[in-house]
Amino acid sequence: MSYKIVVDSCCDLPVKYRKDPHFQVVPLILQIGNDVIVDDDTFDQLDYLAKVAASDECARTACPSPELYMEAYNTEAEDVYVVTLSSKLSGSYNSALLGKNLYHEEYGPKNIHIVDSLSACCGEAQIALKAMELAESGMAFEEVVEQLEAYRDEMKTYFVLDSLETLRKNGRLTGMKALVATTLNIKPVCLGVAGEIVQKSQGIGIRKALLKMVDIVAQEINNPETKRLMITHVNCYERAAVVKDMILKRVPFLDAIIVDAAGVATTYAGDGGIVVTC
Repeated sequence: MSYKIVVDSCCDLPVKYRKDPHFQVVPLILQIGNDVIVDDDTFDQLDYLAKVAASDECARTACPSPELYMEAYNTEAEDVYVVTLSSKLSGSYNSALLGKNLYHEEYGPKNIHIVDSLSACCGEAQIALKAMELAESGMAFEEVVEQLEAYRDEMKTYFVLDSLETLRKNGRLTGMKALVATTLNIKPVCLGVAGEIVQKSQGIGIRKALLKMVDIVAQEINNPETKRLMITHVNCYERAAVVKDMILKRVPFLDAIIVDAAGVATTYAGDGGIVVTC
């Protein structure tokens, strides 16, 4: 069966897949002050980070329209798998669902399944790559859907950021019972739970917080030899490489990939942010 994988632009795909015809990225919109930026392959991370640093206003994002999703589903591929940002963090998932309804009204029946990633950035990429792996195996649509949802439910997302301010100001920290004291340079180690953000641990300074995150990954992972480690970084490849090496010294993952953050992850993770999924 022919297939297509549609993702929103928070999905940080590895470079070699970005031009693969099986994938299509539906962009979100970024806004900082009066600047409105489409989160597509024209996104300039360093320029955007400079705009964010220079602005007194908080950066914001807007999800894709249902019509954009509907257009992405209009393909000759028989099976369409869609992966979106967590529905607890963005309206992208709901737009994808509405787009599916619009497609059926306009064009009739088609195999379209939308996965709420309950994650973001490299978490979405993990699910998208799993969808490709399952579809390439020749598995029936219904079986791919079942295995993809099970894969999503087992996947874990961790992150350490230099600042939680953009997440807080945009109302994305409703799962956090309390924010740590930034005056003490305490950096929280956060975990995605059912699509929401909770604090798992903390460290004084970014280095100690990253060490705590590595400890947690090593303690909580099951069957790592069958899994892929993915790390999204925002303008800090060296930091991501150190985290990757620390994890791999303790956990025998099947594969490990570092990916650059696109616009949405850059907005919310911020300069220096690290996100780990496995």
